[in-house]
Amino acid sequence: MATTAASCSSTHAVFRTVLVVALGLVLALFMNQGASAAPLQDDRGTPIEATQAKRVAAISTFAADTLVALGVSPVGASTFGSEPLPSYLGASLSDTRSLGQRASTNLELLTELNPELIIGIHRYTEPHARQLEAIAPFYAFDVVSLADSRRAVTGIATALGKRAEGEALNQAFDARLAELGDAPGGVSATLLAGAGEAPFAYYDHFLSAALLERLNATNAAGPSPTPGQTIPFGYTISLERLLALNPDVIFLFATGGERAFANNPVWPYLEAVKNGRVFEVGPHWKEGGGPIARRLILDEMAWRLYPEDVERPELPPSIASHSYP
Repeated sequence: MATTAASCSSTHAVFRTVLVVALGLVLALFMNQGASAAPLQDDRGTPIEATQAKRVAAISTFAADTLVALGVSPVGASTFGSEPLPSYLGASLSDTRSLGQRASTNLELLTELNPELIIGIHRYTEPHARQLEAIAPFYAFDVVSLADSRRAVTGIATALGKRAEGEALNQAFDARLAELGDAPGGVSATLLAGAGEAPFAYYDHFLSAALLERLNATNAAGPSPTPGQTIPFGYTISLERLLALNPDVIFLFATGGERAFANNPVWPYLEAVKNGRVFEVGPHWKEGGGPIARRLILDEMAWRLYPEDVERPELPPSIASHSYP
């Protein structure tokens, strides 16, 4: 009888365990279904609704990039720097009107274009968000990190009724990351912008810098001191500090003027300078959150870091990186 009682007790214990696990699985499934049913939101907290919009305006290069990748040529686009429109997107923007700088978009022209949907960068559009909403449905994203990029691509695709296509773009990029994930490593690099006496260096979480880690390289500029925040995404670095870090490779973002820091007496002593591994890159590196730009950056960065192991990507001379000076 004692054996039978023990056996029954053991059976009941097993049954209770199975029941708890089963209930847990049901609860998890319910929660997952609820999460998937929840609407996506942009970075303003606005729920994203699928539309059949054909006339879409892009207030940023990343938004224009994502639209083109999804087969939609924007009716108007804002950009940055000296280009009226992002040249790396080529003929896809042949009928696109320039709306000027992303931080000072020509709202009068935007209204005349009569868009059915507007996509922008949150931090540049927030001051006139209500004006934009009066023109057309409006979604905004803060695209700084790789995770931001994935989320924004899915969000924009969802707004166009093309969520599956957006997720496919993200999956294709992740597959390419995996292909390059066995890069040799053992190399450090930094990404610099600006033309003053001291350049601006990007923290680890900035998209282009984050790709360094995915390629087994070290970002010499290091991580942000405020990891819970995406901004600031970099800092001003002295040439003396840069010499102390002494990266093997330096990527210089395009600028409209001569770089004063390159005339600093410290500059020639940097390992990257001495070894001819300083490269000026196209403007798409600065706002690389779109599917097209991030793939171009990844492929070219991999080749520049590991020229003996990675094949040189075929790029138009107008956007390909080149040795500096």
